[in-house]
Amino acid sequence: MSATEPIVLTVEVIVAAPVNKVWQQFTLPEHIIHWSNASDDWHTPHAENDLKVGGKFLSRMEARDGSFGFDFWGVYDVVEDHKAIEYTIGDGRKVKIHFLEEGNNTKVTEQFEAETTHPIEVQQVGWKAILDNFKKYVEGKS
Repeated sequence: MSATEPIVLTVEVIVAAPVNKVWQQFTLPEHIIHWSNASDDWHTPHAENDLKVGGKFLSRMEARDGSFGFDFWGVYDVVEDHKAIEYTIGDGRKVKIHFLEEGNNTKVTEQFEAETTHPIEVQQVGWKAILDNFKKYVEGKS
């Protein structure tokens, strides 16, 4: 791999729910605000999602103590209902998400291009924590 090729990291989780429910709770803003954070000292007070090719999404992520916040946003490149989402983050990095129904469970796999500011391990842990939080949210809802 050359220095110009991005490093692609992968995180995944198996959610004990059918793909229809997983897809809905992954993509609707009224659900995103409840799970899109890596730790309990962060939250997502606002989310927008125009889930179509060329559509934009935005999640406002903030520390609960108000000390820091940022907008996580991007534009959709691929949307295949209940199967796949691909987007380009505002900084130009690419993300691919796949949803695979396995009986009554759904495997969610995210592949994302690493950024160069934070160590690879920190990025992997952070993205995995958000995905684990998503699993916990979906499985905790009746």
